[in-house]
Amino acid sequence: MLEEETVSERTKEKLALEVIDRLKREYPDADCTLDYNEAWKLLVSVRLAAQCTDARVNVVVEKLYEKYPDVKSLAAADVDDIEAIVRPCGLGRSKARDISACMKILDEEYGGNVPEDFDALLKLPGVGRKSANLIMGDVFGKPAIVTDTHCIRLVNRIGLVDGVKDPKKVEMALWKLIPPEEGNDFCHRLVNHGREVCTARTKPHCDRCCLADICEKNGV
Repeated sequence: MLEEETVSERTKEKLALEVIDRLKREYPDADCTLDYNEAWKLLVSVRLAAQCTDARVNVVVEKLYEKYPDVKSLAAADVDDIEAIVRPCGLGRSKARDISACMKILDEEYGGNVPEDFDALLKLPGVGRKSANLIMGDVFGKPAIVTDTHCIRLVNRIGLVDGVKDPKKVEMALWKLIPPEEGNDFCHRLVNHGREVCTARTKPHCDRCCLADICEKNGV
């Protein structure tokens, strides 16, 4: 049994490297689609992006940053005022509360900076593993695997994981298969591929998929 599992893992590792290579050719410039020029802004945007499109978040935060241009001003803002601006992103009250609390901690404990430590990021209000990995990868250039809905859907379809839907379990499985230096860009490319080809709300466009011949669930 152990030998079978080892063979299976080796097969998945080989598949993972092939998928990485093909997606790299297909989406050479894949990057985070949330607009930001400072680490704290990515923290804000990724919280707002829950159950909301990145495109809408990018529009909403323009008004937010116009009124609150730095961590200190946003930390001092009234939660109701934050909510009034971010409401178009949905779940306005809870998102405003998390953003306010998070900025207060950054201001009071980190001098307005975002901590360069995964566990410290997880302790911030509204920050889960997905958000922490995104910050670690995009801001600090550290190994990261962001298991958003596109990632989870695609790695199951491709066959890198088998019927695993829990984000943390998918992340742990991918750490065993994806070279650390490839993880962050790999996940960004999965987002591009998931939006353009291997879609969720329509039948996947397998006829124009660069992974069609190696995908476990091609056409399913």
